[in-house]
Amino acid sequence: MAKGKKKAVAESTTERLGRKAYEKELKNLHVELVKLQQWVVDQGLKVCIVFEGRDGAGKGGTIKAITERVSPRVFRVVALPAPTEREKTQMYGQRYLAHMPAAGEVVIFDRSWYNRAGVERVMGFCTEEQAHKFLAVTPLFEKMMVESGIILIKYWLEVSAEEQTRRLRDRIDDGRKIWKLSPMDLKSYTRWDDYTRARDEMFAATDTSWAPWFMARSEDKRRVRLNLISHLLKQIPYKDLTRDQKVALPRRGKLGKYKAASYPFRMIEERF
Repeated sequence: MAKGKKKAVAESTTERLGRKAYEKELKNLHVELVKLQQWVVDQGLKVCIVFEGRDGAGKGGTIKAITERVSPRVFRVVALPAPTEREKTQMYGQRYLAHMPAAGEVVIFDRSWYNRAGVERVMGFCTEEQAHKFLAVTPLFEKMMVESGIILIKYWLEVSAEEQTRRLRDRIDDGRKIWKLSPMDLKSYTRWDDYTRARDEMFAATDTSWAPWFMARSEDKRRVRLNLISHLLKQIPYKDLTRDQKVALPRRGKLGKYKAASYPFRMIEERF
């Protein structure tokens, strides 16, 4: 067996991480994310995180794992819908500028301006000329972002064709997930090689020293979440400000001085 095939087999047969071990590690990482949050606010940092990847790669679940224990006022998730007719007439990328972070904010893009290099190009929503112009201009645009003080971190989640098929089928069969499956997902599913080619050209043009791409294998959703959060924490040096914050509950005072009104509250039925 060739060396490359051995590696592929090893990756595909890696034992999936158990829930108990995952939750233990995730709890520790959440503590660190809270520390990072406080540092971002204290120092007035501006952080922009871009998530890209194929349909079913696990972007949404990874973003949820990052944000579920931090403040939505600091960690903002931006997932823009298809552009309106008005937005289609604007300069490309204009609608993303309004969502860039201010001081003390972390903005996470669940898909971003890179739509033009991926889905728009592959599915014919832009011309090849427009795609090539985008790839030429984007490194300059991102350099401007970085020079303005934005910490820009770009992640690509990579998933195999087999795992993508399993996840998309799961969305069809699970009533809790059917909303995740759009008509565009089904159309995109038939164009694996076209997306691979578009991804490779995107990396070649926009993987720069000031805004590099980081790829994470997402065959195991739990592992990729832990690996990616661990990596993210290393990209932004921070200090633990919680050590200086000694918090204690104040005395509540005597209860019962006020008697609650006898109001006919509409109580929720306790079915469980």
